[in-house]
Amino acid sequence: MRIISCIKPGMLEYREVPEPVCLPGYSIIKIRRIGVCGTDIHAFGGTQPYFSYPRVLGHELAAEFVEGDAPRLRKGDIVTVIPYQHCGKCIACRSGHTNCCQHMQVIGVHCDGGMAERLMVPSHLLLPATGLEPDRLALVEPFAIAAHGVRRAAISHGENVLVVGAGPIGLATMEMAAIAGANVLAIDVSAYRLSWAKKITGVKAAFHATEEYLAEQLKEATQGDMPTVVIDATGNLNAINNAFRYMSHAGRYVLIGLQKGDITFSHPEFHKREGTLMSSRNATKQDFDWVLENIRIGKITPEKYITHHSHFNDIAEEFPSLISDGNIVKAVISLD
Repeated sequence: MRIISCIKPGMLEYREVPEPVCLPGYSIIKIRRIGVCGTDIHAFGGTQPYFSYPRVLGHELAAEFVEGDAPRLRKGDIVTVIPYQHCGKCIACRSGHTNCCQHMQVIGVHCDGGMAERLMVPSHLLLPATGLEPDRLALVEPFAIAAHGVRRAAISHGENVLVVGAGPIGLATMEMAAIAGANVLAIDVSAYRLSWAKKITGVKAAFHATEEYLAEQLKEATQGDMPTVVIDATGNLNAINNAFRYMSHAGRYVLIGLQKGDITFSHPEFHKREGTLMSSRNATKQDFDWVLENIRIGKITPEKYITHHSHFNDIAEEFPSLISDGNIVKAVISLD
């Protein structure tokens, strides 16, 4: 079968490898769709933490069940994948926080992923999704990440929530926060992305990150309070550091975005607010199940985020131009 391997930063290469042989506790799936994630882009660009080369990218997956010991699945059943392989034994796993396992192996990051015609995965990570279209399923994982971050924030109805970054994760976070009852505000450096935020996520107001009096505008938009919840979805060091200034007194700051550097902020300013700082890593099965259920009932329509389709046969050549195109909100790779 064919795979696409990221040999080194800036280089994808097609390779022929033997098809996987199914082992006990595992299942073989046939890949139908792959969502292109920020993690894939950062890995291609050489800026992804926890990463080594060569690596087969791809962890936002829609697939068909081929064989294995996954319960209640038959050949041809449509599935999506929880790509977070956890040990089940560490303190995080024992307390139900499988999303931040001490020995985490994320498919497509720490081990080879779904840019392949077939993939072997632990059977317990497969989620049946009968009746749902592959394009929708390829976006379940980023929506689960957004849902987890919003759950971490413990948003109350009517709270002012600022989401920094209007990429796919940021847009999904805005939508999840709106579903939670928040008054959602958005910041980004791209006017195009902000227009998408206003069009598809229900944000109340959107601000360009370079505006001179941004803090004053946020204060006005929140009737003098400032946002009680700030969520970063950029993974950009400057954006993360700047956003500490936008948090209200007694506010919470949730970092979904990830970057390599050290965060710096004024301790007195943070302390006088009695601020709460927390990270949000990956998602749990609870988050995946919640997203799938809300897709089924029509509360979430993830396919509206897709602005570009590519084929597996073309993506190695297209990838550099695809990730540099500022007009692409979400790209999906098809193997049909």
